[in-house]
Amino acid sequence: MTHVTEHPMTQGGRSRALATACVRGAVAAGLGLGALAVLVIAAWISSPYPDSGPVGALHVAAGTWLLAHGVDLVRTDTLSGLPAPLGVIPLLLVALPVLLVHRVARDTLDPGGSGGRPRPSPGGTVVAVSGGYLLVAAAVVAYSESGPLPADPVAAAFWLPGIVTAAAGAGVWTALGRPLPRQRQAPAVLRAAGLGLITLFGGGAVVAATSLILHEGRAEASFAALAAEWSGRVTVLLLILVLLPNAAVWGAAYGLGPGLALGTGALATPLGLGGDPAVPPFPLLAALPAEGRGGWIHGATLVVPLAAAVVQGWRIGGPARAWSARETALAALAAAGGCGAVVAVLAGAAGGPLGTGRLAEFGPVWWQAGAAAVLWGACAGVPVAWGMRAWACRTPRAERPRTVPADASPADPAVAPGGAAGPTAPPVGPPGPGEVAVPKAPVLPGAAPGRGPDVDPYADPFGDDPGYEPYDYLPAAWEASPPPSSVDPG
Repeated sequence: MTHVTEHPMTQGGRSRALATACVRGAVAAGLGLGALAVLVIAAWISSPYPDSGPVGALHVAAGTWLLAHGVDLVRTDTLSGLPAPLGVIPLLLVALPVLLVHRVARDTLDPGGSGGRPRPSPGGTVVAVSGGYLLVAAAVVAYSESGPLPADPVAAAFWLPGIVTAAAGAGVWTALGRPLPRQRQAPAVLRAAGLGLITLFGGGAVVAATSLILHEGRAEASFAALAAEWSGRVTVLLLILVLLPNAAVWGAAYGLGPGLALGTGALATPLGLGGDPAVPPFPLLAALPAEGRGGWIHGATLVVPLAAAVVQGWRIGGPARAWSARETALAALAAAGGCGAVVAVLAGAAGGPLGTGRLAEFGPVWWQAGAAAVLWGACAGVPVAWGMRAWACRTPRAERPRTVPADASPADPAVAPGGAAGPTAPPVGPPGPGEVAVPKAPVLPGAAPGRGPDVDPYADPFGDDPGYEPYDYLPAAWEASPPPSSVDPG
């Protein structure tokens, strides 16, 4: 028996590749941290009234970098002296570490960039890149403990590995060519869920922008109260920019029905605002609805989840012609479930505590927003998918079978082509009482009109006659033509 073993040089090459991937993950973490540190230090330098030194600015940069990974922070320098949690994550900042980790994992496993050297396995790539990144993250968490924005250890232990591993897995999946499950409905389900999410959050952004325009006066007043110098205005504008995706999620959650929590005991839904809201002064928060019952403009936000569910059903119903009704319904439900899962994750990240007491609850409730997205997709997406499937499976009128009366005879002038009444067009539509359906015979390509469907127009008409000679029918040159018949004019 021959045992096949791996060459030691190959094993050493893969070990070096894993080590390189780990170093590249650490470099990606350093790049993201350095980019945020440059922005924070630039804001500190340009501030006319800095209340801390460069060490404090670096601590703020470390806390901001951890906040971009979904880690809750704790503010220690509060007016009351009690630590206050900060759990609202600027979603635009999350794109920075996700893109960096995704690109590193993709380039590590990309066959075009290996140069013929051994590459790590897909699982090894995820572990190596994530491990190098998380080593730097652990050092940042330890460094933030001595600053004004220390990280919550429980949130750091949960969110940091989850986001980094998911981003690395997405990069490996991209390098492998984005393979999908073997289920034939999988591509349609993923596309439907993606289009539904784009429609839902795009509509949420429109809702937030419209409300902000309607409350323009309040937004300007809060902006002027927060920043008097140009450096402060730039900082507030940057904060508004990184919170724009949060506003889109808030608008989508408001239109879904569960609404937004504006403090403990206060809830804003399309039906109205209940409770006593505790809203801090901020320009984006000026777009929140005022107290009282909701009007028609608030109810119009329900169009956003309805449009998202219709888009999902339309995308599922397109290729559903080859599926059964049960498979179509299951695909639509799967798309609704995927959309609801993403909505729940983003709603949980976009909301959270802004402090203690009445500010302990702020933003959408993640499980309510996700469940509402699933219900909209199930109640509106499944019927639309069934309707699109029925429309795709319909029979065109030109392809319907012809019908003739059951008691008709070939001598009937309405049926016989040579009758006195002449040929008549065959009836179109379903057979009536006493009629039978006669399928239309297929016409061969090149068949001459008036011939049967199985007759070849180029076939020899005398091929079955062994004594047939084609020259017997040609006139001879010496044969005299018959004289013309004389007609008596009289």
